[in-house]
Amino acid sequence: MHDAPLLLNLIPLEPLARAQLRAAGLDIHDVDVTASGLAGRGTAGKSDISGLASRARLLLTNGTTGLNAAQMDLLPQLELVCAFGAGYERIDVAAATQRGIAVAHAPNTNGQTVADHALALMLAVSRGLVTLDRAVKAGGWAKHRAPRPTLHGARLGVIGLGNIGQAIARRAEGFGMSVGYHTRTPHDDRRWQYFANVAELADASDFLVLACPGGPSTHHLVDADVLARLGANGFLVNVARGSVVDTEALIEALCDGVIAGAALDVFETEPEVPSALRMLENVVLTPHVSGRSPAALQAQIDSVLANVRAHLAGQPLPTPVNSTTQTGAKSGREASR
Repeated sequence: MHDAPLLLNLIPLEPLARAQLRAAGLDIHDVDVTASGLAGRGTAGKSDISGLASRARLLLTNGTTGLNAAQMDLLPQLELVCAFGAGYERIDVAAATQRGIAVAHAPNTNGQTVADHALALMLAVSRGLVTLDRAVKAGGWAKHRAPRPTLHGARLGVIGLGNIGQAIARRAEGFGMSVGYHTRTPHDDRRWQYFANVAELADASDFLVLACPGGPSTHHLVDADVLARLGANGFLVNVARGSVVDTEALIEALCDGVIAGAALDVFETEPEVPSALRMLENVVLTPHVSGRSPAALQAQIDSVLANVRAHLAGQPLPTPVNSTTQTGAKSGREASR
């Protein structure tokens, strides 16, 4: 397939996605990335990487894996980086733009699935569903029938009010919850109450749900002080990025009863999960799957293909992150060498 456009893939890819990308005429090769290099994976051995890197025009990654400037410099023909999903926080967009490399992402493809999962986590942690399921299966009954908090009438605080945050808020209203939110600037057209900072939102919340982007601007946004403000009856739910929460502060808060519980789909060190979190009964954990559903997967595939086809045809990208052109890509790469 040397005549087909070469797509380097840095992320785990579902068979359905791989099949559709290949059916679209792309030559896909899986590689691993290190801090400053590329390594062979699967059928591509280390000796093959230099040849692949010298002719790769397209690259597929995600917000967690990303792509940095040093890695871009190993790919002299790279023209387009696609993020498989909405997030692109670890893609060095400034470096890509400087080198004339276009960056695209897949917004609004899995937001409804993430919102569904957030509500599921809220119910699971507040109602103790995982613990109760295990207890009943083990033959327990009477001693596990204590009252548990419910969503109806509770106060929801959402950090981040993009498409996902709004979808979570609308679902929460269906449960009879009141909704507050925090973003960098208020949304004048929203019916929910705005809070100028995260600590004030935590004060006014029974459930604090994180639906904001990752990256330096939100690193450890939820710290020991915010958790203390959430309080002993409060629950933290994270479907954003693990970096938004200070993990050590969270573990201490859970162990000391500073908050009632947490439900986490993302972790600072994923796929590694701290043993303390795995042992706590007041924690519900899922393996970064909040955005995964058949419908979301197909929408993400469609978005990647639309951006690749547009780029190869010299047309504007449907969902660009930066602003560049194919002509700019060539001159930009030459200028950076």
